[in-house]
Amino acid sequence: MALFQLAADSDTAADNATLREENRRLRKVCQALMERVESGASPNSAPYAAFERSVLLAEQVRERTDALHRTLDELSQVNARLLAANAEAEAANLSKTKFLAAVSHDLLQPLNAARLFASALETHALPEASQALVGHIGRSLKDVEGLLGTLVDISRLDAGVLHADKAPFAVSTLLDALAEEYRQVAAVRGLTLNYVPSSVVVESDLALLARVVRNFLSNAVRYTEHGHLLLGCRRRANGLEIMVGDTGPGIPEPQRKAIFLEFRRANQSQSGHSRGLGLGLAIVDRISTMLEHPVSLTSQLGRGSLFSVLVPFSVPVPNAAPSAGASPVAYAPKALSGSDRWQHDPLQGCVIWVIDDDPAIIEGMQALLGSWGCRVRAAATVSALEAASDGERPAVLLVDYHLGDHRENGIDLAARLRRRYPGLATVVITANHEAALKRATREAGMHCLLKPLKPLRLKMLLGTLLENSA
Repeated sequence: MALFQLAADSDTAADNATLREENRRLRKVCQALMERVESGASPNSAPYAAFERSVLLAEQVRERTDALHRTLDELSQVNARLLAANAEAEAANLSKTKFLAAVSHDLLQPLNAARLFASALETHALPEASQALVGHIGRSLKDVEGLLGTLVDISRLDAGVLHADKAPFAVSTLLDALAEEYRQVAAVRGLTLNYVPSSVVVESDLALLARVVRNFLSNAVRYTEHGHLLLGCRRRANGLEIMVGDTGPGIPEPQRKAIFLEFRRANQSQSGHSRGLGLGLAIVDRISTMLEHPVSLTSQLGRGSLFSVLVPFSVPVPNAAPSAGASPVAYAPKALSGSDRWQHDPLQGCVIWVIDDDPAIIEGMQALLGSWGCRVRAAATVSALEAASDGERPAVLLVDYHLGDHRENGIDLAARLRRRYPGLATVVITANHEAALKRATREAGMHCLLKPLKPLRLKMLLGTLLENSA
């Protein structure tokens, strides 16, 4: 027992010695730290002064932090105001676009009717002086159409609401109609149009590509005083190059980039043929960029200019005649081949139904189609149309997309009629350029024409549809 007590006392003594050594070491460390603090201060300062400086520094940090927070709050408020202003600007831009779309539709309705009446009047046997006046009216209406279309297109491009609806089609679908149209336009100016047809199948937005080539042709006619124009294609490794050439005065090198800017035109002497806003090539540049179709220009002063756009190839279209589910734009106008164009006119005696809620459009379509030898039945509703038809089966249906009855649009109405008359060829007519509408029309196996209607384009399409259905 005494032995155990002795061992315990020995352990306690050892522990006490260890604690004393640790205490001594800690005191030494504390003293060293105090000396370091003292040595870091100024000669006349004391530890309390260092403490005061620390407190002051902490206060400055707090004040600057508060100021930073206030700045961040102000920036957040500014950012919120900027976001609100941006949203307001976008809303205003969208409102402007919708307004322009609505106004263009309302303006295009009477303009469309006027062009229908003028085109129908041109087919009448009139005195030479009257015939010349009718021609002036038609050209003036076409100028109005071009200006209005240009303003609407540029606003839609600026607003970003014009989208491409690419699909395969035979390039002849586009170029045959343009060649026939501008052959007549060029003839009025004493020019000739040389057209080299092509059957290549490309992939693009038909309406937007037509806008590009049409602007090329319009410029060629406007600035060429004598000679001829060229419309043709050339196969390239990465696509089909559609070219429009002229024998005009040419474009100086410094102006070849500027003419693709807004409100810019080449300095030409023939001001009598320079009507326009200088937006045609600006629209070409924007549309070609959106479609990813490169545009090029070569020109020689005194010899002429050559504009071109490169369009990618596509797989061949299986059938030329459109059917439900097929591409309705892949038709080839047979009436354009040969010198005996329209010798056997399929429009003579054919029954065409027209549905439109505008009485002026109905009357204009009756006058125009009637002048082509068609038997026209026109009304604002299906029931009125069928009542006037006496059970007669229609060959082609022309229907306006925006009807007064908002419960059913032209595509839905046509689909309903096609269930009753299987295989009925249908053309939807609209002032709406939206890609979704063109896609919906194509997927429904129908054709789409934009207002104001171009009579020659309509006549060619009707002839092709009737020939394909024969």
